[in-house]
This record gives sequence, C-alpha cells and structure tokens, in this order.
Amino acid sequence: MSVQSEQRFGEFVVVRKAEHVAELVLDRPKAMNAVSSEMARSIGAACDALAADASVRVTVLTSSNDRAFCVGADLKERNSFTDAELVRQRPTARGAYTGVLELPMPTVAAVHGFALGGGFELALACDVIVADATAVVGLPEVSVGVIPGGGGTQLLPRRVGAARAAELVFTARRVEAAEARELGLVDLLEDDARTAALELAGRIAANSPVGLRAAKRAMRLGHGLDLRAGLEVEDAAWRSVAFSGDRAEGVAAFNEKRKPQWPGE
Repeated sequence: MSVQSEQRFGEFVVVRKAEHVAELVLDRPKAMNAVSSEMARSIGAACDALAADASVRVTVLTSSNDRAFCVGADLKERNSFTDAELVRQRPTARGAYTGVLELPMPTVAAVHGFALGGGFELALACDVIVADATAVVGLPEVSVGVIPGGGGTQLLPRRVGAARAAELVFTARRVEAAEARELGLVDLLEDDARTAALELAGRIAANSPVGLRAAKRAMRLGHGLDLRAGLEVEDAAWRSVAFSGDRAEGVAAFNEKRKPQWPGE
C-alpha cells in the first residue's frame, strides 16, 4: 500500500489512505490493542471521519501488533471502574463498534493473531474477514461474567447460525484459524492477512463507489426481512443509483470497452 496520506486519531488509531482505500490501524501494540476508553473514542472518531469521506471506497481494519488483531476490552481499566463509571463508559465503548458497523462503504478486517471478545466483534462488524494461520478468534465474555456487548450476540448468529453461535458464546472457547475458516467465523484464510485484505480492497475499490455503498445498504437493511420486504429495500437502493453519474459512466465505459472513470455521484 503506497500511502498518500496519514492521520492519527488520538494515541492509538491511525488512518492511512492510498487511492480509494483507507486502512484503519489499531495502534496500541504494547497492550495488544486492548480497547480502552480513549481508544474506543478514537475508533469512533476515525469512523466518523471515514464515513464523511466520499473518496474512500473501501476501509480495511488492521493492527500494528504482530501478535494480535485486538484482544478486546481493556480489563485492567474496567477493573478500576465503579458501577457508575462503567455505566458512563458504555456509550463510548458502543461508539467504537457501531462506528465500524455503520461505515457506509465495504469493510474488510485483516485478522493476524488474537481477535478475542471485543476484538473479534470489531472484525464481525466488517463485511469480510480475512485471516492468516496465526488467527485465534472467540467471544470469551461469559468466562469473565459478562456477555459479548459489542454486537457479538447479534452478528455471530447472523454469520454462522443460532446453534453454532450459542455453542461458541456459551463455551467461551477460542477457535484457531483452520477451524474458524471451516465454521465460517472468517471468510478467507491467506498467507498474509493484511496483504490479502488490501489486495481484496483494491479489487473492490475498482468498482463504482455509488454502487458499492448502495449494494451494502441494500444487503444490510434487507437482512432478516421477508423476501417481499427485502426486494422493496433492494428496489429503493436500485433507484438511488439508476440515474447516477456512475451508472451512466459504467454503461458508457462498457460499450466503449474502456476502464470507467467513476464520478462518484
């Protein structure tokens, strides 16, 4: 990835951009990217900035740590909280996970090493999860007296089904890369997760930014609806792109046998 710009959000999050791909880097390596309140605020702020940036067609979520994608909530910080402080911190924590989940462009997680608890929930919030052989994933929250609270109880069943998700959540077990791929906890198993994720992002980013965002919106909003309602969601998304500059350019480029120059509108 040939970086064209870089912006830091607080101490622990970096966003790098090249062409139309953004890399959101979890950068708290000494704590294996444990999500503290400060880091959660930074993830949320980075996602707000990315959501508002029409030039970004794909976001890739990566880690600067060579042993972990993210080990979840900062339990050392949590151990110091009073009940009142924990209640006050909850919106901050949720903001990080919903920030990733609600990014309007396609998102890819690159999982190297441990992705546990909230770390795996950040990956689950992405559209595609790319992992390598070092990956170890899981939702161990019930083993410390809580539940997955960053979307895990909702996102995991949607990915692998209710019974499989129940077994994984209730046992709190860790799943290594090969089994994770077999169970559908990750989508692609590659030699180098970050490199493969960025290559995938590049292929996605070659397509219409208007089309990509509308397709994601249709899939997200239509999921769980009955077929008739889902098709109405799809039709609304189609109407939002049918008269766009991207649609006109895409059809013209196809007929002229050239690479499209997307206006992005």
